[in-house]
Amino acid sequence: MIKQKWRILAGVVLLVGGGFFLGKNLTQKQGTTDSQGSHGMMGQMMTDESEPLQVSEQKEQKLAIPPLLEPTEEEGNHVTYRITAQKGAYQIKSGEKTQTLGYNGDFLGPVIRLKKGQDVTFITENQLPTETSFHWHGLKLASSADGGPHQVIAPGKTKTVNFTVEQEAATLWFHPHPMGATAAQVYQGLAGLLYVEDDHSKQLKLPDEFGVNDFPLIVQDKSFDQDNQLNYQEDTTGDGIQGDTLLVNGTLNPYLETEERWLRLRVVNGSNARNFDFSLSEGQPFYQIATDGGLLNQGVKLTSLRLSPGERGEILVDTQQFVPGESFRLLANQNTALTIKINGQKATAFDPKETLNEIKPVAQKDLQGLKRQEITLKGMSHMVSINDQKFDPERIDLQAKTGTQEIWKVSNVGGMMGGMAHPFHLHGVQFQIISRNGQPPSENEAGWKDTVLVNPDEQVELLVTFDHPGLFMYHCHILEHEENGMMGQVNVV
Repeated sequence: MIKQKWRILAGVVLLVGGGFFLGKNLTQKQGTTDSQGSHGMMGQMMTDESEPLQVSEQKEQKLAIPPLLEPTEEEGNHVTYRITAQKGAYQIKSGEKTQTLGYNGDFLGPVIRLKKGQDVTFITENQLPTETSFHWHGLKLASSADGGPHQVIAPGKTKTVNFTVEQEAATLWFHPHPMGATAAQVYQGLAGLLYVEDDHSKQLKLPDEFGVNDFPLIVQDKSFDQDNQLNYQEDTTGDGIQGDTLLVNGTLNPYLETEERWLRLRVVNGSNARNFDFSLSEGQPFYQIATDGGLLNQGVKLTSLRLSPGERGEILVDTQQFVPGESFRLLANQNTALTIKINGQKATAFDPKETLNEIKPVAQKDLQGLKRQEITLKGMSHMVSINDQKFDPERIDLQAKTGTQEIWKVSNVGGMMGGMAHPFHLHGVQFQIISRNGQPPSENEAGWKDTVLVNPDEQVELLVTFDHPGLFMYHCHILEHEENGMMGQVNVV
């Protein structure tokens, strides 16, 4: 019923004509320490939540931790991994198993750990009945290995890609990217995490014991029918599917038990369309230590962190105020995402004021003479566009040169027909945010990014460096918007 009302209201907006102005997004900042901005009902429906998350009555379950993928071959500095996209059946809710998709398993995928400087081979296999691709979201690599819509793999076939890891420590992820099927395949379970490690990050005193004090968290929303099945075609809308059930690593009502004082949570918004505002149940602060592309210069103290689809954030949570037997919760949009139960408290020496990285701030003098590109995001549902054009795989939209930097001004047209927040993603690079509406980025956005949320009536300037040649996608990471044509191509020569 809620979904039906939403579709009707969305239709009214599309048909009414001038004068109706959609409200702005919940917050202009990605992290907040006090009050949030306000917006009207339609603005909330179109930019935030069209389908409220429901409280599940299912009992708590231990958080599923994705396995670490072991290389099939390892010789010197070269490693080989085999990743297979396959069908599965997974126990999410009590009763019948859910028919799903997964990488090397029934649902979601393993964590792949790479090291800076490694030579890597990925052997990717498609055991699905339809085409798919393997997109390495956030990796800086040649377009031939990027896994975009031009590199699909037919059913029963394999594709091998080779590259050298050249970027600093970061939490990245991988998912499919075939034209017309990305949204459905991600929704059914195709998503996994990819860690890059380097010598510098290993020398820091950050929690780094996988599954003990360092946890991967893929946060998604799904809807299930009475038989516990996912019905993507029935539940989706032009502005993206929003499920009523919150899952973390495919677990409903998850909990973890810990004896650690500091917990490192590597949070990925793996949803199709929903933004998540993360906070802690007792209102206590946490420290964001990394963005999409790596560590910030220093941990940033926050009480709320917004992540749009495709974005990642690493946060450190201090459990010192709790005693054994107590618990607190990680919240997503004020709903319980994860319950954290305290069983003890080991002493750790981490100092949140410690210097973590040395990213050079963007200086205006460094921008002089750089080529500028204008990217205009517009619309909603099936009427989305970039620079007033729908995606055409045969058309090159922008040209760039390898080894150069450009300033991309990404604007989100507000008001009638444009009042949605759009997460903007650029393949094959990590960029820096120069400004939001002419103002410097907040502290927790001053790191490397590959996806940025652009609010209605907002202009975000990005400093983009093109390190590899080839054809790269840029698009809205609301997956249904991408498939409705909100995507372009830049050819780097």
